[in-house]
Amino acid sequence: MEALKIRDYSTSTLDDAQIVRRILGGEKELFEILLRRYNQTLFRVIRGYLKDREEVQDAMQNAYLKAFDKLFQFQGNSSFSTWLIRIGINEALLRLKDMKKGKTVHLNTFLSVKTDLVNQIPDKQMNPEKALIRQEAKQLLEQAIDNLPEKYRLIYILKEIEVLDNVQIEESLGLTESNVKVRLHRAKKLLKDSLYQLTSKGEVFEFGNAHCDAVVNFVMSRI
Repeated sequence: MEALKIRDYSTSTLDDAQIVRRILGGEKELFEILLRRYNQTLFRVIRGYLKDREEVQDAMQNAYLKAFDKLFQFQGNSSFSTWLIRIGINEALLRLKDMKKGKTVHLNTFLSVKTDLVNQIPDKQMNPEKALIRQEAKQLLEQAIDNLPEKYRLIYILKEIEVLDNVQIEESLGLTESNVKVRLHRAKKLLKDSLYQLTSKGEVFEFGNAHCDAVVNFVMSRI
């Protein structure tokens, strides 16, 4: 059968279970639908454990390959996204273990995955000043999330960024409902404190040396 064109993948109305059945039936090209459908989620899950982008890419690719090899084990008792998240988490934890042993090998490229953590407004609709503010706010928030302890960081990413429901999070992480709620509350509190600390160090709205020199030179040249 001729493979579907990529433009058809993004508009596919097939649900995950249908896609899995057809892949197992021999239409392996349909696996690309699942990749494109869950790249964002898998990236953010693994990014909750790994900070180096090359490590994240490697872990994503390995997780997808393992998911494909084990696709026959997917029984549909939970959602495909939950099943994939568990594989991604396991891969991230294995990579962390290997990193401690100095065994990891980086690839040379990185997947182009959007990781916006603030309002997704197209840059082309913003003037340069607003685009700069948006980028700096995004970096500030990502830094604050990185500063969260691992168990709180992943909960926050899954709930507040990926907007998974509590049941999906419970199944993905093997936690009780009460544990999810407690960790999410703690994550928000720590994140609030971290953002306050980041913005109270005198580095926000700093008038840097280059800007200072430019103003001084401009004024002095005209007096």
